Amino acid sequence: MSVIQALIISIWVALIQARFFGYAGLNLRFSPLMTSLFVGVVLGDVAQGVTVGAAIQLISMGQIAPGGQMATEPAVSGTVATAVAILGNLEPTAAVAIAIPVGILGSYLYTLKIIVNSFVTKYIDRVVNNLEDKKFTFAIGLLPTLLTMLTHVPVLFIALYFGADSIANVVTQLEGTVVFHILDVVASALAAVGIAILIRIIGQKTDMFFFFLAFFLTIILKDLGITMVTWAVLGIVTAGIYTMIMINAKEAA
Repeated sequence: MSVIQALIISIWVALIQARFFGYAGLNLRFSPLMTSLFVGVVLGDVAQGVTVGAAIQLISMGQIAPGGQMATEPAVSGTVATAVAILGNLEPTAAVAIAIPVGILGSYLYTLKIIVNSFVTKYIDRVVNNLEDKKFTFAIGLLPTLLTMLTHVPVLFIALYFGADSIANVVTQLEGTVVFHILDVVASALAAVGIAILIRIIGQKTDMFFFFLAFFLTIILKDLGITMVTWAVLGIVTAGIYTMIMINAKEAA
């Protein structure tokens, strides 16, 4: 990984963590898939970036952020794990195993960002109380962003530029060993847990029929080579038909 690539990715993640993009930034923070896509673009392997991001996204499903604090930082974990996977040509499950500890460390980095930002709250309060409208943009938007970049860019740059290649080499050497097999099993289990949490939160008993139907259809028709996009379109059409039937039933009643 070049210096420019590491710097671009580090700045991108810092802007996400600073919520520089508004509400879109909040979604980007909680979605490793989008961060992994960006890493794939920068490193020249979009397909691998999206594949790894989708795998990491599974373990993030259903997670909540009480007070805005996550147990693991999806944006940070997705960034480093995707970079390692692309550089080492690793399987997505190996990237998931890497993403967990990196995400935990990322949560401490986010806490540091909050602490640093708290030092300027008096200045922001003064600007607001004095109605200094010319300083609003700097105090509320630019200053927190600059402080977040100060805490995130150096750490992420060092992790990406000096650590990504080393981690990729270590994981590559472990491939085929018992250690790698354990990581593979753990990563698969974490993905299943993520899906289970999501279903538990948003699922309803009346909808579980569709979940099991889709699950067994994908297994039965696996040999046909149906793509995920096709399944998604089929799911949307099925949901639309079901919704229309329910609406008509309510109107008839």
